[in-house]
Amino acid sequence: MITTDIKNNLVSVAVLGEFTLADFKQFEDHVLYDIKVQGSANLLVDLRDMLRYSVDVAWEEIKFTREHQYQFGKIAIVTDNQWIAWSAWLQRFFFEADIEVFSDYDAAVRWITDSELPPVA
Repeated sequence: MITTDIKNNLVSVAVLGEFTLADFKQFEDHVLYDIKVQGSANLLVDLRDMLRYSVDVAWEEIKFTREHQYQFGKIAIVTDNQWIAWSAWLQRFFFEADIEVFSDYDAAVRWITDSELPPVA
């Protein structure tokens, strides 16, 4: 299950439990709507409560990344999971966006909403 919130060009998503293909499609619809309205989007993705994701979600994420790699400004990922952090690091090779991983949600919000702040490691 996911929850989403859209404000200006920021799409905030939190994944709760299993991240399913239906959830990913919902996420994709929200992001594409924001890109259509704003021209680009920033993403705040909270994965702290994600238990797992299905293989079809991973495949859809790869396709989505390839199709929309130039339409993001900043992407903040909140997680304590080292595999997800490593995956986010790899995504930097495929996105033009600034991608940062945070364990603290408030730090991620500050970074993504303040264009003046440097990325937090």
